[in-house]
Formats: sequence, C-alpha cells, structure tokens
Amino acid sequence: MLYHYVLAIHIIFVVCWFAGLFYIVRLFIYHTEAQDKPDTEKKILSNQFVIMERRLWNVITVPSMILTVAAGITMLYLIPDWLHQTWLHIKLTLVVLLLIYHFMCQNKIKQMRNGLFIWSSTRLRIWNEIATIFLFAIVFLAVVKDGLSWIYGTVGIIVFSMIIMSAVKIYKYFRTNK
Repeated sequence: MLYHYVLAIHIIFVVCWFAGLFYIVRLFIYHTEAQDKPDTEKKILSNQFVIMERRLWNVITVPSMILTVAAGITMLYLIPDWLHQTWLHIKLTLVVLLLIYHFMCQNKIKQMRNGLFIWSSTRLRIWNEIATIFLFAIVFLAVVKDGLSWIYGTVGIIVFSMIIMSAVKIYKYFRTNK
C-alpha cells in the first residue's frame, strides 16, 4: 500500500518538474527575444524575466525534481527487484540525461541573469522540445516496460523527434514570413 502512495507522489512531482522545465525554456525564449527591444523596454522586460525565472526555478522546478528523484529512489527501495529489469536501466539512463538537461537549464538561467544570450530563440525552441522527447520516452518505458519492442520504441522516438523538430522549423518559417 505504501508503494501506491509513493507512486502517486512520484507522478505528481514528475508533472510539476516537467511543467517547470517546459515553462522555463519558454521564459528563456521570451527573455532572449526581449533583447531586440528598445533599451528601456529591454531593461524592464529583462528584469521581470530574471524574477520570473528565479521564482519558477527555485519554487517549483528544483523542489519538484528533488521530490521526483526521492520518490523514485523510495520506489526502488520498496521493490528492489526492478533493478534487474532492462526497461528500468534504460529509464534510469534517460532520467540521468534529463537531470543533465535540468542543470543545463540552470546554467542558462545564470547566463541570462548575467546578460549572456548565447542561444537564439529558434535554438531555444528546439531545446524546449528535447524535454518533450524525454517525457515521451520515459513514460512509455514506465508504462509498457519490457513489453515494448526496442525496434518499435527506437523508431517511434526517432519519428516523434523528427516531427517535433519539423514543427519547430515550420513554425519559424511562418513566423519569419508573416
């Protein structure tokens, strides 16, 4: 019974963590685009984006990541046999990559706070979709487990990634040709 409560907490905070990851990159995009505004407007917008990014990151995203990982570790403690299953090894690898993504976003916050806007808004839009790919892959692994054919799973993620990246490019095309 304890496992189900921990699973519920895990799912809730996964949702919150991804909401934070999705929204922080949207803020990066808007923050980057604000740099093209006149100086007064740019300063006001940049100051506001710094506040929004800090609050989103420190109040929602980081605590949700910590609680997601803590609940995941607790589930492994409650059912240690899962550590012998291939699907979990792949899922944990994706989670480690997601944590790297998370900390790269944290680095972007620091860069932007210091006035460094290295990536274009288009590159940030593509970066935003990487979290979507992680979400799809991790959820499918967690739900389907070993019932997922690795061939279909790999092809599915590749096709899904191509569709998402194409959508970003199409959006850029229509946005620039307005």
